[in-house]
Amino acid sequence: MSERDFDGLARIEQVTGLGMISVRGTLTDAGFQAAVVAATGVSVPDRGTVSTGAGRTVAWMSSDEILVVCAEADAKGIVDALNAGLAGTHHMVTDVSDARAVFRISGGAARDVLAKVCPVDLRPNMFKAGQFRRTRMAQVACAFWAEDETAFSLIGFRSVQDYIWDVLTTVASRDAPVDHFAS
Repeated sequence: MSERDFDGLARIEQVTGLGMISVRGTLTDAGFQAAVVAATGVSVPDRGTVSTGAGRTVAWMSSDEILVVCAEADAKGIVDALNAGLAGTHHMVTDVSDARAVFRISGGAARDVLAKVCPVDLRPNMFKAGQFRRTRMAQVACAFWAEDETAFSLIGFRSVQDYIWDVLTTVASRDAPVDHFAS
C-alpha cells in the first residue's frame, strides 16, 4: 500500500502497512537460524544482503542483528514466534514498526536517484538485486536494498520521513539523471 507517490525520473512511493522487527542474537547459531525460518519462512541472510520469501524480507543489519519486514498485521505473531523459538538463548526481539518509514524507488533512473544522495557505489555490477546497505541519505541514516535492477526499498526513521520524501522527490528525482548507469 502506498501513502504517497511521485513520478519523476523515478517513481517514489512511501509504503505503508508494513511491520518491522529488529532481532538481535548470534546470527551464525543454528538454533537462531532455525527460529528465524520457523517464525518468518525466510532464512537469515548473509552479510550485506536480504533474503525474501513468503511476502517477507529479512535484512542483514549487523553481525548480530537482522530486520524482518512483513505485513503490519503479521508483526505481533512473528514477534511472539521469535521470542518462543529463541527462548533460553541470548536474544532481543523488538517491534520497530512505528519507528520506521519505508520508501520504494523504482524505474530506469532509480539508481541515479539514490546515487545523488547516498555514498554507495550503485553500479549494476557492484550493487545487485538482493544486496543491502546501511548508509546515509543526504543528512540522515537509512538502509536500502535492491529488489531488482530497477527497484529499491529504503528504510529511514519515521521522525525524518518528510525530509526523506523531500530529498527523494525534490532534490533527486526532479533534477537531470546522474547518467552513470546508462548503457
